[in-house]
Amino acid sequence: MSKLAVIALGGNALLRDNQAGTIEEQEQNTTDTLENLVFLLREGYNLVLSHGNGPQVGNILMRNDAGEQLYGIAQMPVDICVADSQGGIGYMIERMFRNVLKNHGIKKNIITLVTQVVVDKNDPAFENPTKRIGKIYTREEADDLHARKGWIFKEEKKGTTGWRRVVPSPRPIEIMNVDIIRELALRGNIVIAAGGGGVPVYYDEEKNVRPAEVVIDKDLASSLMAAHIGADEFYILTDVPYVYIHYKKPNQEVKEFLNYADTLKYLEEGQFGEGSMAPKIHACLQFLEKGGKKSVITEAFKLEDKKYGTKITMEYED
Repeated sequence: MSKLAVIALGGNALLRDNQAGTIEEQEQNTTDTLENLVFLLREGYNLVLSHGNGPQVGNILMRNDAGEQLYGIAQMPVDICVADSQGGIGYMIERMFRNVLKNHGIKKNIITLVTQVVVDKNDPAFENPTKRIGKIYTREEADDLHARKGWIFKEEKKGTTGWRRVVPSPRPIEIMNVDIIRELALRGNIVIAAGGGGVPVYYDEEKNVRPAEVVIDKDLASSLMAAHIGADEFYILTDVPYVYIHYKKPNQEVKEFLNYADTLKYLEEGQFGEGSMAPKIHACLQFLEKGGKKSVITEAFKLEDKKYGTKITMEYED
């Protein structure tokens, strides 16, 4: 039987730090990344892709802000902005992948699903917003927006003067339409779903679906989706070829193979940066906890070369 893999495309798979973010740059980056997935199809894998949206949804929010200030166009909430980014990025990935597959003589249907992801409205994260989004404001602008819209702001600390809006980042608890995602994938279709962590929603007291002004971690949502569709393997594509301990220190050490217990130990020791590798490690462990067989963290453009990448399993493989 074919194996089922979920591939979480990191931000650098679409847009790199030193780039302006033009559509031409994003299309080329996407094409280069997708070329590295062809070998999985040739090995008989069925694929579900997810993707980040950090730069893109940030740009959407800033366009919203400019439209309101210059033309009086009402701003859209975070959930609508995430849905917009899912549609735009999903379309780009789908179109680029169709061209890549054509060049390799592979015929596959590819479909993009705007995916809602459910959070718990009682998640403690709602009491401590931490995720910075949108543009940087002056103190006066931030105070005005807080008074008019109730937005919460925190001062920038990394060499930039100003204030940025912060929103909660609760854990995902449910991927909507997960049965459809699984069915489409097992029939050999390539599915793009849960982009940007998913469109954030919650259930109210009457079980109605309501929008949430939050940002969901892309890797946690992708991991949950992978577990719930019964994926065999979960891949996170990022900008480093391995997971390291003692990162950027004289005793830095590559970890190509890890088991669950050792990975958890290193996580608890603080070996993985909270703003970088730690969320990816949490996602990989979550996948294993929920029955997944193997998680892999590797560089986007080295996936095909199997000597790269950190492979995390419940127990060390023989």
